[in-house]
Amino acid sequence: MKTLALIMAGGANKNLSVLTQVRAEAALPFGGKFRIVDFALSNCSNSEIYSVGVLTQYMPRSLNDHIGVGKPWELDRTRGGVRLLQPYLGPGITGWEKGTADAVRRNLDYVEEQRSDAVLILGGNHVYKMDYRTMLRYHQETNADVTIGIRSVNPFETHRFGIVTTDANMRVLNFQEKPKRSRETVASMGIYVFKTDVLRQHLKKYPSHLDFGRDVLPAMIAQGKRVFAYKYEGYWANVGTLQAYWEANMALLAETPALDMYDPNWIIHTPSEEQPPVKIGANAHVENNLLSNGAIVDGVAEHSVLSSGVYIAEGATVRNSIIMHDCKIGAGAVIDRAIIDKNTIIGENAHIGFGDSIVPNKSIPDILNTGLTVVGKGTHIPADAKIGRNVVIEPHTAAKRFQNGEIPSGETVR
Repeated sequence: MKTLALIMAGGANKNLSVLTQVRAEAALPFGGKFRIVDFALSNCSNSEIYSVGVLTQYMPRSLNDHIGVGKPWELDRTRGGVRLLQPYLGPGITGWEKGTADAVRRNLDYVEEQRSDAVLILGGNHVYKMDYRTMLRYHQETNADVTIGIRSVNPFETHRFGIVTTDANMRVLNFQEKPKRSRETVASMGIYVFKTDVLRQHLKKYPSHLDFGRDVLPAMIAQGKRVFAYKYEGYWANVGTLQAYWEANMALLAETPALDMYDPNWIIHTPSEEQPPVKIGANAHVENNLLSNGAIVDGVAEHSVLSSGVYIAEGATVRNSIIMHDCKIGAGAVIDRAIIDKNTIIGENAHIGFGDSIVPNKSIPDILNTGLTVVGKGTHIPADAKIGRNVVIEPHTAAKRFQNGEIPSGETVR
């Protein structure tokens, strides 16, 4: 069965706060050396799906630069390969794309050119390893018009997902997009297989259906289309909130992590950076970290994920944190339970994650309330500054914004 994969990578996500002020969610670094989109792209390549469209819209530059012509994923092909599908204007086409289904509708000419039997819709914000061929076979065997990838989720998280109800034969009876309350705990993974003709006809017939979860799938179920669920048992994480993103990174540090990124039979591909090896100083203490090429640790690093080019000076301590590319941590600085975005400078004796107070962030209390501190890209925190917990510091904040020396827990520095 010839399959076209479409990766939905165009949406903005306010639940990731300052991390997505400077990039698309799919381009967010993960696990030290990867980007989130690497997982969907690698799954396609490893599943021998070589026709892939990446639908972009919100702040796509870093995503475009990262994917390029698709060489790391063997998608630099004259036939098929990866295609970055940008929003555009034309006859009868105005404004921005208004949802996942609307984005695909505006690219139906590309879908038709591929002449595929099935269209595999993927999210660009999910971390997992999955052989799509198994799901595609199930789709064929059930003669489904649509197949929805599902898995069980925590009852307290059902409001984040599309919730699915099935009969004994796994035919979908009901689909609720992000309900406030639900007795069901079976969630859509945001992975759908459509018969190409069924998808094309529906999107053309119902131009008001803008989103797959909110509009298209409930309508198809109501119309009696053959909509089936495919249960996936492996690791899968939607890292669409600050807490989920931090937890998924920290989970990689487990003795036997649920997500095995060292499996030679299912490699997660990403562009290689020309970086020297990791260097551990003579007086350094390093315990239970992920260290990427080019990282230099002369101080203390414990239970943290360090990206390429990170430097931790002697006397500095980093624990329970995510430190992204090319950050510099000055001597005597302490970083505890934080996410530090790229190209940030932490001055000597500064303290990030200071004190015991975990007052929720005043601007985003529903998003940041567990004690994490998030520092945006390109920020300069001066020497001796003290930054509390649940603090958000917006990208490119200059040292002069910290004149008072201390930012209490729950504050936002703009």
